[in-house]
Amino acid sequence: MGLSDRLRQRASGNGAVEGALPSFASAQRFHDLKTELHRRVVDSLDLKVLDRLPADRQREQLRQVLEGLLAGVTVPLNQTEREQMVQDLLDELTGLGPIEPLLRDPSIADILVNGYSTVYVERRGKLELTDTRFADNDHLLRIVNRIVSRVGRRVDETSPMVDARLPDGSRVNAIIPPLALDGPVLSIRRFGSSPLRARDLVELGTVSADGLGFLAACVKAKLNVIISGGTGSGKTTMLNALSAFIPEGERIVTIEDSAELQLQQRHVVRLETRPANIEGHGTILARDLVRNSLRMRPDRIIVGEVRSDEVLDMLQAMNTGHEGSMTTIHANGTRDAMARLEGMVGMSGVPVSDAFIRQTIARALHVIVQLARGVDGRRRVTSVAEITGVEKGGVAMQEIFRFEQSGVDGAGRVLGEFRATGIRPAVMERIERAGVDPGKLAGSQGGER
Repeated sequence: MGLSDRLRQRASGNGAVEGALPSFASAQRFHDLKTELHRRVVDSLDLKVLDRLPADRQREQLRQVLEGLLAGVTVPLNQTEREQMVQDLLDELTGLGPIEPLLRDPSIADILVNGYSTVYVERRGKLELTDTRFADNDHLLRIVNRIVSRVGRRVDETSPMVDARLPDGSRVNAIIPPLALDGPVLSIRRFGSSPLRARDLVELGTVSADGLGFLAACVKAKLNVIISGGTGSGKTTMLNALSAFIPEGERIVTIEDSAELQLQQRHVVRLETRPANIEGHGTILARDLVRNSLRMRPDRIIVGEVRSDEVLDMLQAMNTGHEGSMTTIHANGTRDAMARLEGMVGMSGVPVSDAFIRQTIARALHVIVQLARGVDGRRRVTSVAEITGVEKGGVAMQEIFRFEQSGVDGAGRVLGEFRATGIRPAVMERIERAGVDPGKLAGSQGGER
């Protein structure tokens, strides 16, 4: 007897569905019917048998059971409603419930759940309120636990905050009561299955072809690049795009808190930090991984984002033979980024002077790229600056490209132009010595393969 036969037999043993449910007259009745069918299937599931099946077989067997149960329901449902009922129940039983359809929508970049009844999504840089909702906060909490349990994490009153990752690489953060006052809060940052290419950024207006050519030349000539911007400004997307210009023959080590980078090269070693276990032990920090990476013979080190004391080890690596490395930082401007770097070096606990910190930054970094999200939701490079040294007690920079905004049109679109400032970068000498022509790279989509 197959799984579907056993489930049908057990479900029928619990009493016929026919006549036990209210007539379908509203969305609430539809929800009531779905809840009842879900309860009957769960009560009759042999979890051990189900778990041994591949995911596609699970859905196939469950679909047969659900269609069989629906066939015995006298509640009037048309074909579309029946298919929607089956799909919703499959999402609930094997996926992430009400937000599963949102995860299948490639136009959605973020899913933000503020309690069981409020779900927002971000499309094209704009937040939209959806009609998606959970049954109650307990339902939402079950989905949160399903997510975090897949990666060996837990969330409860003793550990009410958690970071996790979905199988497709999407980054998840959850926070529950008592820290979240109005119920569990779930945030999902999604990443496309195929990352944007450098050429796509030009077509989308994120950067000009000339600006891209210069940045691509910096990567190929092994200059150290830092990408700065606020939350959701496109730092990781830009890092992915620029990494395509790293030659295929180099060994790359990536270090991230949550794996997001999608490098296209074959010789990539991916490292990820680890939080403490249930007993509060076993933490592996980004600084630990940066130090370890130096023993792994990397040509380039890419740190997904510098946030703390790992910055000193990263800067020292850039200064000691690992040129062409890249990272990102949260900052609203290039000057703010330098100030944040100085502050994070101070967090390392190493007793060094401010002058030493600035000298280290100036010698390690060559180019800083600033991104921002405009009022129209579009992400743009707003500045590309070259770090030239230390002057008057601070890190000196000169701007090579900038986005000059001229206004906003009637549709709310930002108007402006990304243009060169006319300053010849000092790094051009190094780019030319490397035999790289920025003009030939302008508008291309990546390095040689």
